[in-house]
Amino acid sequence: MQRLPKVTTRMGNLLRAAPSPLSTAAPTPTLTAAATPSRRQSTALDTGVPTSPQSSSGRTYAQLAIQPSNLPASSVTTWISDLAANTTLADLSDVTVARSKRMLLDTLGVGILGYSTDIAATVTRCTLNAANTGRSDNPSKEGEATIWGSSGRTAPPSLAAYINGVSAHSMDFDDTWYPATHPSGPVLPAVIALAESMTGDHKPSLADILVAYNVGIQVQGLLLRCSDSAKAIPDRFHPPAVVGVMGSAAACARLLGGGPSTVRHALAIATSFAGAPMANAGTTTKPLHAGKAARFGLEAALLADHGLEGNHDILDMSSGFGAFYHDYDPEGFLLEHSTSTDFILHSQDVAIKRFPAHLGMHWTIDAVLAVRDRVLEAANTHRQLRPEDVRLINIRAPPSKYINRPLPTTTHEARHSFQFNACSALLDGEVTPDSFMHSYRRRPQLQALLKKTTIETPADNVPTFQDMYVEVEVTLRSGEVFTGRCDTPYGHWRHPLTKEDLHKKFTNNTKVVPYNAQRAIMDTVGSMDSDRPATDFFHMLKA
Repeated sequence: MQRLPKVTTRMGNLLRAAPSPLSTAAPTPTLTAAATPSRRQSTALDTGVPTSPQSSSGRTYAQLAIQPSNLPASSVTTWISDLAANTTLADLSDVTVARSKRMLLDTLGVGILGYSTDIAATVTRCTLNAANTGRSDNPSKEGEATIWGSSGRTAPPSLAAYINGVSAHSMDFDDTWYPATHPSGPVLPAVIALAESMTGDHKPSLADILVAYNVGIQVQGLLLRCSDSAKAIPDRFHPPAVVGVMGSAAACARLLGGGPSTVRHALAIATSFAGAPMANAGTTTKPLHAGKAARFGLEAALLADHGLEGNHDILDMSSGFGAFYHDYDPEGFLLEHSTSTDFILHSQDVAIKRFPAHLGMHWTIDAVLAVRDRVLEAANTHRQLRPEDVRLINIRAPPSKYINRPLPTTTHEARHSFQFNACSALLDGEVTPDSFMHSYRRRPQLQALLKKTTIETPADNVPTFQDMYVEVEVTLRSGEVFTGRCDTPYGHWRHPLTKEDLHKKFTNNTKVVPYNAQRAIMDTVGSMDSDRPATDFFHMLKA
């Protein structure tokens, strides 16, 4: 199997990430070929075979080990490695491209906003202090990547990916997929940090970034379908730290131009970096899961590109990737999914959040907002509900171990509390980033409502983002009862945000960015499937 020749670029900082053990020799990344400018007009019935991967200059690269029109994939590892190495823009349907652009813009916005949080500030300070200890060899910052929202601060790429991944998930404002994970936070920071660092003669195009990003999303989507337990609401491992690091590794290996063998080893290395316990949900540690997935996926791809090897069959072994799922069935997984031609994103969209909280809270908030005006009218107030007017608030929600928090005491507990979000929406008529600040959380009126709130879990309320519902029943002191119900919140994949509301969310989240730069980022993401160099895009992120 033939690979592209190596090209020397100014990448001395790619692995300089103290105190990481990876800070050894400066890597020389592989050439990344521009994506094919035309793509399939895919439909639900489209079974066409993707065109052979080829750059706009006619170079053929990373040829398939197995031609899909002739033979089935021989193993899960072979199938996914081939897919990741050989995907081009031609393999992405118009629907997939459009949806991934929306995800990309939203993730940049929440990442820029997230940099303002205490958790992002702590991670940035600790990480950069460690990285800069004894360091004086790169005063020009060449080969470094931008820390989003920082007005131009940079870091070695793996550290920038880590910080930006943490920022993207720091407010739980990032996208959510089905089966449950946050797909963009582990992948986009890694892809952009790596792409920004490739400063030689073969800089990536916008389309190269879009293709690599979609590879990372697709690998996560596939691995979430590997078993019944992977499809269920997670109870042991947080998915971004499991499938997220795999997606990051595949995406970065694709951007580096590696063939299937390199992707295979990147996935094997990434598996050794995978995993984080669900016990840390609702704490300030949870955002680190997305950050470490971005960082270690990027580092896994670089290590594989430089010859480190892992188990050749990592995705086919119960002691490999199967260690994370007790019912892992690679043979059944391969049989069920390996013949599909469309990317999963084509048929399964993501949820883009309106509120900076766990996705389940969106059902709760919308159920409250559906009934709030009638409650205020009955209570004879038109601005804010008086706690003394309320006798009881009852929430009917699916059972959950970590989003049933009656009296949350921290910001992150509040983001994962049915009770807190119901009472905040009822009291204020909205839920915003400010709703989770200490001064808002400790208001006497809010605390009074929380003490009147109960929760029940009906047997028919299934705990999945596909099937759940939430009802909120408000009983006033007068005895009047008002019930609001939400089956599909606005922003869910069944009821996606309009383009206008998506842009409004982005501009609200990026107020630290000058207006002209905001518009330029939105316009550039809208044309992300072009062969234009990404250099100007990187400059925009420094604004």
